[in-house]
Amino acid sequence: MGAKAKKPTDWRKRFGAAKAPHVVMLHADFAGVKAGNTMLISSPGEIANYVARIPQGETRTMDRLRNELARKAGAQAMCPVTAAIYLRVVAEVALADLAEGKALDQVVPFWRVVLPGSKVAQKLSCGPDHVAHLIALDGGAEAV
Repeated sequence: MGAKAKKPTDWRKRFGAAKAPHVVMLHADFAGVKAGNTMLISSPGEIANYVARIPQGETRTMDRLRNELARKAGAQAMCPVTAAIYLRVVAEVALADLAEGKALDQVVPFWRVVLPGSKVAQKLSCGPDHVAHLIALDGGAEAV
């Protein structure tokens, strides 16, 4: 008896199933955020909206995304774990949209935050080389 084959992830379902963004108070240190700080737990939708507003040809760092969304929510930090997970969800939905024939300018431009050398890019179904290709097509610049 072999191991059961892993069912492919339904990224659209994960996108829609996430809870609304909310702020929590940490009672213990978590992922580099100290106890006593407030931390935003975002959502794929909130991250997609943020990324979609980045101008063509520009990129942002994950730290900047997290800091700006945390500040907007009135929190001291944004959860780095869920930020990376939800950014991957956004990216995989965009990749599925591209595979289904949508144009580059009709999908969330995740490559403006997911850089080829990042951990998120390593996990994407397309791989980091394709992320670099998308950045080049978009007229990419260095992350600011």
